[in-house]
Amino acid sequence: MNTLGLARREPLRAAFVVIVAKERAHVPVAERVFDTFFERERFRGNLYERLAARGASASEVEEVRQRLAELAQHGGGEGDVLGVAVHRGASFDRLLGLAGARIERQGLGAARGWLVEQARTQLGMKRAKDRLGLLRARLVDAFGDARGADLAAMLEDELRAAEADVKAMVDARRAAREERERSREQRLATKGFASLSAEERAKVRRAVKLVAEKMAGAERVKRRHAARGRFDARATVRRGLRTGGVPFEAVFRRRRRGKPMLFLLCDVSDSVRGAAELLLEVVQSAQSVFAGTRSFVFVRDLGEATELLRTHTPERAQERIAAGALVPVTENSSYGRVFRLFLEHHGRDLHKRATVVVLGDGRTNWVEDGAGVLDSIRARVRSLVWLCPEPRTQWSTGDSAMARFAPKCTEVLEVDSVEALERAAQRLRRLSSIR
Repeated sequence: MNTLGLARREPLRAAFVVIVAKERAHVPVAERVFDTFFERERFRGNLYERLAARGASASEVEEVRQRLAELAQHGGGEGDVLGVAVHRGASFDRLLGLAGARIERQGLGAARGWLVEQARTQLGMKRAKDRLGLLRARLVDAFGDARGADLAAMLEDELRAAEADVKAMVDARRAAREERERSREQRLATKGFASLSAEERAKVRRAVKLVAEKMAGAERVKRRHAARGRFDARATVRRGLRTGGVPFEAVFRRRRRGKPMLFLLCDVSDSVRGAAELLLEVVQSAQSVFAGTRSFVFVRDLGEATELLRTHTPERAQERIAAGALVPVTENSSYGRVFRLFLEHHGRDLHKRATVVVLGDGRTNWVEDGAGVLDSIRARVRSLVWLCPEPRTQWSTGDSAMARFAPKCTEVLEVDSVEALERAAQRLRRLSSIR
């Protein structure tokens, strides 16, 4: 087998791709890596070519070469730190990569300046700068004050370029980390609640809190606008006629409709427990901002959670609910029984400005689903919304009654991820806010 040299780039490129790419999908990546590396080397050249391009004579370049070799030979524990830095070749790139890996292990969330200083220390940039002072003195001895200083200045420029490479490496690593985090957050936002690990669930809880806070904040803004009313141009003109428009006084028309009511029914059975913990975050936020909201949890029985959610933190409220403080949570869900209990005990409180929201997977455990009772509830309210933590593809599988529940509702929304939950929260706000 013939040995490929660097002079014939295309055969070398093909060989590199064959060795590195293990799958067809890896070929474009390997080609880009090869092209990027050799383009960088072609553009940069080596140290002595760069010095010659800046006007250094052949004898001056040779002197620099010899002096750098002497410093490397007699550098002791410091080694060839200056030569590696000013050459900025393969050895420098390798050390730069190792320094980047070390600071990445330490954590890229630290301040940029601190990370750059850590990388500089690991590359020995301060020692290289000190050794450049020794080289300057030898160049002055060899070529006189003026020319020796010029050559030393060229090497200082090379050292500054190496410093710039260090900063660029830190910036690139930080940018890559941020991109990975954005991608991870995006994947997490669209990942189903049921498939979340314990670590992911903790992150999702933080994201759900943000959804709840955004919903609460938007509703408070809308309330302030509603309290002020809508500008009434005609009434403003009529009032201005009395005084000739002095002073000018704007008139706002306030709506006199009654306050809306929001009824939230959340399934907290074992089959939906993981999603229910997250949905209750939004329920508690909705209760805090929507006037007249009443919250309920259910499994086989129905219990009102309005006061519990009002007086406790989300974590404490969920602990009490999971411990059975409102309804027994070890039983199987019975949607038919729960809907009848809700209509029997709270049906008289329903009206045409109210919205009823059911949060549950619609799995009936093969008992009566109560779909007919939903017709009676729907007839009494403005809208009946169902938030289901299972994807639509599972609505007709096993004991799911969602295919029968869906036609009874004004709207059915999938909330199997943070992204879907945020869309549902926005929709809930539009349905239930002041009009």
